[in-house]
Amino acid sequence: MRIDKNKCAGCGQCTEFCTLGKIAFRRRDAGTGKLYYEINEDECVDCGVCLRAEVCSARALFMPDYEWPRTVRAAFSDPTVEHRETKVAGRGTEEIKTNEITGRIKRGFVGISCEMGRPSVGARFRDIEKVAVALAQLGVEFEPNNPCTRLMADPQTGIYKEEVKNEKVLSAIIEMIVPLARMTEILTAIRRVAAEVDCVFCVDLISVLEQDNTIPTLPLLKSLQWSVSLNGKMNTGLGRPLAKEG
Repeated sequence: MRIDKNKCAGCGQCTEFCTLGKIAFRRRDAGTGKLYYEINEDECVDCGVCLRAEVCSARALFMPDYEWPRTVRAAFSDPTVEHRETKVAGRGTEEIKTNEITGRIKRGFVGISCEMGRPSVGARFRDIEKVAVALAQLGVEFEPNNPCTRLMADPQTGIYKEEVKNEKVLSAIIEMIVPLARMTEILTAIRRVAAEVDCVFCVDLISVLEQDNTIPTLPLLKSLQWSVSLNGKMNTGLGRPLAKEG
């Protein structure tokens, strides 16, 4: 995303809509006091929020005609942009969090998602790679239709294509499904690599309730001393789930 310096009126209204806070004022000429605003393009994730807010009466905001690999940023950060690899908009996957519809996770398994980045911080693929490599070393299989997986040079190692490693996105999701018995070792590896990552991320666990309606992941999380968010999502079937247990 970019601001045309010659059109900018210096009002600064766009700054409130920058998800990463990377729009700053500059002085046109020493001593004049006149301002214009500039976007730090290296830090910008091309989410397009400032543009879609339509607060620039001078029409100074615009999206340049970026080429690969820069186009990766908008594909992950702007929900209106379609991934060229998966043909799905946003972060580009049905996700295992809609399991009542997809039925991708069966009893005895757990879906694990690492949601890398958040508004105000974002994430670069070099940090996403650190988590992916740590997981690949345990032999996990990444969700093949996830755009994060499609950007890997080798999903067996978790190594990303060299040209995308410095690209920054608002957020991205690493997804996998593993046997419940392997959850402990995988979460232990994630906790270990988290100290090496220069961004925030959260871990989602998706599972099917046991026959007695207990959550199978909770005892394991307690043994690992992992905190559990109280705003966890539970699907009760009110949306007429399509998936059936085999």
